[in-house]
Amino acid sequence: MLGFPQAMKLIHHVQSLLTGILLCSLTDGVSAGFQIATFETDVTPPIGHPLLASMCPPAKAIEARLWAKGVVLSGGEKPVVLVSVDWCEIRNDAYDRWRDVLADAAETTRERVFLSAIHQHDTPLADLTAQRILTGRGITTNVINPRFHERVVQQVALSIRRAKRHPITHIGTGQAKVERIASNRRYPGPDGKPRHDRGSATRNVFAKEAPEGTIDPNAKALSFWNGDQTVAVLYSYATHPMSFYRTGHVNPDFPGIARDRLQKDYPNALQIYFSGAAGNVTAGKYNDGKPPTRTALAERLYEGLKSAWIATTKTPIRDIAFRSAPLSFKPRETGGYSRSDLEKKLAGAKRARELSHAAMGLSWRDRAEKRKQPIDVPVVDFGPTAFVLLPGESYIEYQLYAQSVRPDDFVMVAAYGESAPGYIPLEMHWREKDSNLNSWCWVAEGSEKPFKEAIKKALIRTK
Repeated sequence: MLGFPQAMKLIHHVQSLLTGILLCSLTDGVSAGFQIATFETDVTPPIGHPLLASMCPPAKAIEARLWAKGVVLSGGEKPVVLVSVDWCEIRNDAYDRWRDVLADAAETTRERVFLSAIHQHDTPLADLTAQRILTGRGITTNVINPRFHERVVQQVALSIRRAKRHPITHIGTGQAKVERIASNRRYPGPDGKPRHDRGSATRNVFAKEAPEGTIDPNAKALSFWNGDQTVAVLYSYATHPMSFYRTGHVNPDFPGIARDRLQKDYPNALQIYFSGAAGNVTAGKYNDGKPPTRTALAERLYEGLKSAWIATTKTPIRDIAFRSAPLSFKPRETGGYSRSDLEKKLAGAKRARELSHAAMGLSWRDRAEKRKQPIDVPVVDFGPTAFVLLPGESYIEYQLYAQSVRPDDFVMVAAYGESAPGYIPLEMHWREKDSNLNSWCWVAEGSEKPFKEAIKKALIRTK
């Protein structure tokens, strides 16, 4: 039996231990229950599969494998999934299918699955409703093979279920300038008037000599740590990810090359790349479309991403909060995008690209008009750091706006989430007759205000 002095000593010792545990729970991610699981899955299509919804030649060779890479973050109200896919786009019910299946695997809800495509063009584009529209009318053009699509989704879900969880104690943030890649499609022409024809590659002397225009020059790195060990690094940079395409050679283009090189440099931490809001940003000023230039672009991106990673500073992880704002766009009626125009194109067009384009337009209108299903603008918030996912080919100004909403915080922006809207411009781009809006924009004028309102609503922290 303990005497009174010894008993009091033991009580004080236990109190001291409990106090230490309490303090640790306030400052240490492990004690607070924060965890991460990393996963990656091969999502390469088979030979013969359509690429970019039959707007590129079908797959005839696999130049490099395509991947879905992501993390599951736990410790908030419910798990959050952040996943980047080496596909061109994922749209409408295909987007919902991915999120539903992955949410079930991660034991969370659909809106907490941040699904983003990197947007390389010699890769698949998924829209199941568009495929059903074509098949139902006896049209042999293909957007996506539904069996391949479902197999991939289930494989990614399986990799989530099998993923090992790691405690996370700290979050890291860093950024650095990327040199000589991004340039805005908009540039001053020889007459001083704005032009919008600087594509992913150009040999136009005026486009190459003109200023870069409005871009976000910085790559961002967001990392998750277990003590001194990095578990995963997420990168984001805003540019169209194409050097050259329409080859039939499946590949993840220069962002995939840069990411894979980083993975070799840092094999113990999963390296994940997201395309930022790059609807009107390309490598056109610096890209002539020749194969050797792909290597040069990959090298510059690698250097920028690695510099952002090296610039990382760590802070204890305090919170994993989730918010989402609903966003509804009006479908476009002009330029051949009305329902009747799309139906006529579907009935009379001969070229595969026109048929796929019309089917995707009808798929989007079914969502927006019949189901009236809004788009999610989700944010995962770590306090002074936030990750936001924007839909479609959001123009760069929306990324800059998101960062301006919280100017003192580290705001990482990914885009190419729900990609059904296509290009999402500002109102000034309509006034200037932005030529990019002639072929891949399914939203009506007037989208800027509700889009910015949704971004602000999602990003602003509530008490």
